[in-house]
Amino acid sequence: MSEPVLLAKTLDAADELAPLRSRFVLDDVVYLDGNSLGALPANVPGRVEDVVRRQWGELRIRSWEESGWWTAPERIGDRIAPLVGAAPGQIVVGDSTSVNVFKALVAAIRMADDDRDELLVDATTFPTDGYIAESAARLTGRTLRAVTPAEVPSALSDRTAAALLNHVDYRTGRLHDLPSLTAAIHASGALAVWDLCHSAGALPVGLDEHGVDLAVGCTYKYLNGGPGSPAYLYVRRDLQPRFDSPLPGWNSHADPFGMSPSYDPAPGALRGRVGTPDILSMLALEAALEVWDDVSVAAVRAKSLALTDFFLRCVSAYTEPGRVESVTPEPHGERGSQVALRCADAGEVMKRLIARGVVGDFRHPDVLRFGFTPLYVSFADVERAARVLGEVLA
Repeated sequence: MSEPVLLAKTLDAADELAPLRSRFVLDDVVYLDGNSLGALPANVPGRVEDVVRRQWGELRIRSWEESGWWTAPERIGDRIAPLVGAAPGQIVVGDSTSVNVFKALVAAIRMADDDRDELLVDATTFPTDGYIAESAARLTGRTLRAVTPAEVPSALSDRTAAALLNHVDYRTGRLHDLPSLTAAIHASGALAVWDLCHSAGALPVGLDEHGVDLAVGCTYKYLNGGPGSPAYLYVRRDLQPRFDSPLPGWNSHADPFGMSPSYDPAPGALRGRVGTPDILSMLALEAALEVWDDVSVAAVRAKSLALTDFFLRCVSAYTEPGRVESVTPEPHGERGSQVALRCADAGEVMKRLIARGVVGDFRHPDVLRFGFTPLYVSFADVERAARVLGEVLA
């Protein structure tokens, strides 16, 4: 038995999170794509069946009150809050990440002084964030400036209204320094807007601790909410009275059933709501979040780093030198919960890996991307993935 196999057995035996694997529907496939779509929590199908058959099928319209449909956006927001370091009452769930990025950016610009005419955006961002930022700048008459996170401190000025940054780079897995960048943005008098899609549920975020102004994130990656599950919007408590949503729907009205022709926003984070909540996917998400009961985000982070360390070690052991190159930072403070390997024939390699039961994904033009969800990925999974990768590359 090889040294990596023996070490995997030892690490799995000592893993305090190992029992959580039983809370998911899994098979013999090594699933390392939870940074795109999380695995199915085992309690979700029964919950969705109850929502469809009883809440919708029997109670029908009564479920808005009797089944708590009406309060789901803020109730589920409070379930997400501790996973991103936020106190209750600051997160509302609903709409897509893209829509929430738009709300957050335009609201941030509206809260800034009129003479702040520049918007900064992460030049390495997921494309949609860039598209939305360009539209928000055009809509509000601001100039958009794309800079890398490392360039943000020197790019900030008294012209900056807001900066939109990604906590973790979706291609490389690089973790950006949210505390120091937020502090630098605030020192310039601007507002910080963070995209948490690749960090929430994988590592501590500390929204309240670090004074983040606004944040958004999806729920179908490390939060395992299911395909297309609704995203969330965080509005720091002291900013909520000033949060002026560019999408003032009836659901965020102070008196939604008053049907007033004029808009009066609801108090608190509720003003981040827009239209009728997508109840089926929202309540599937609520069920999925139950897997986090009694789970420490710190423990998740510790296992995440151990998994990625072990994967890099196994890749080095099983592949020829120079065949692949890690583009994910080695220092723990700069690494999210994924490993990205540069490989000349990455697209074909990933197809062959998937055919052999190791599922990651490919990012154009030459990146093999592997996501490590500590709630259900084992060290044996990691060893097998690296071993199969070595065989495929050979």
